[in-house]
Amino acid sequence: MNKLKAANLYQSELIPISGKLVERYNQCLLKLGFEPTKLKSFSIDGMGWSPEIAEEKKELHYLNHGEANPHGIIITPLQKGKPVYVPTHSFDREMMQLVFKMYGSQINDITRDCAICLDFDQDIDAFYEPLDILKYDAVYIRFHLINDLNKIQEEQLKLVEKFNSGNNFIDETLHEQLLQSAKTHGDLRNRQLVLEPLVYKTNSFFAKAFGGVYLLRDFIKTIVVFEDKKAHKEAIKNTDYDVLIYHISQPELIDKLKNHLIIECNLEVAVNTPRYERIKKMMFRNELKETKHPIKDILDDKVLFRKYLNTIDASALKRVNGVEIYLERLERSNAFKIQDLIDQSFYFALHEPHSALEVAHLDLIWKLLINIAPKDVLFLYWYDKEQFYKTYETWDDSFQDWVVETIRNNI
Repeated sequence: MNKLKAANLYQSELIPISGKLVERYNQCLLKLGFEPTKLKSFSIDGMGWSPEIAEEKKELHYLNHGEANPHGIIITPLQKGKPVYVPTHSFDREMMQLVFKMYGSQINDITRDCAICLDFDQDIDAFYEPLDILKYDAVYIRFHLINDLNKIQEEQLKLVEKFNSGNNFIDETLHEQLLQSAKTHGDLRNRQLVLEPLVYKTNSFFAKAFGGVYLLRDFIKTIVVFEDKKAHKEAIKNTDYDVLIYHISQPELIDKLKNHLIIECNLEVAVNTPRYERIKKMMFRNELKETKHPIKDILDDKVLFRKYLNTIDASALKRVNGVEIYLERLERSNAFKIQDLIDQSFYFALHEPHSALEVAHLDLIWKLLINIAPKDVLFLYWYDKEQFYKTYETWDDSFQDWVVETIRNNI
């Protein structure tokens, strides 16, 4: 990952945590029912997740109690607007944006000497079967302060109220209670410590439960797409719900998404885009066996590109140039079919969200498309960083160089 880090493409917006904030973070972990970290310093993202602690605990989702119970931690207002690097749901960053939008000033106040634990509750204690994902409706975001500072504030305010009542101002015992509370916790009378639960309404989304599942329920008919084959097989046995169920590798899924006006593909337009060139180069790179030049040079240099293009066999050439061959022949006759000339994964990769789609759904559908056919390294980086990082580590050094440059040139 060193190349990505050097290019600021790997978790580059993490917030460094040390000193007193480590103690508060551990108090949050304990309050949420997790073991504290032994690290003296680490970094966190917008939701309070730390890559160093995940590595220490050997658990990527160490802030979750099962797939249905994610949590977050806020220990600094600097988390506002920061990425959520390992989301449990595709809407996790939106939930954090809602939290800071509604309680920005309170967070600034509270994190002066306290920290906030977040509980994302969708009224589901645990998932039992794959189609439990359909029970998602609203997520209640509940807040818990370490040391229950908000409750201590209530007690302090009651003491003040009692002090101001009648002749209680001469009560020495009451004086001592007030002084002791102020010495221990400070003057809490004007602090903004109360955070009422927020409600986040879900629509279509992706969740990591059951190995990864997409719930598309804002269209003609609800569609559930599973990334895990075992979960998919279990789900199709369930006849209690009137929904369409697919595995992400089923070719029929693309046709269904097109029929429901969720995605579209215009090859004549797509072939003239930078995205087409990136996908074509990925297809070409997959066909290269032995080369005397670095992959990066071959993909960037038109002369070398043509040289090696003429070394691959006819079937490989068809997989790389199939789109152009198809469009050329289509000008002469309508008898040619896409499936006869264009590689299926190449064709699927050229699809995009339907032009009539609501803006709120675009990122989710791009994420689905890039996982159906992960051929565009830039879009994979944009829409599924976690999968991008895993795949990146499998590529050779020269191709990694090309990928890094490609991403940097487009951001």
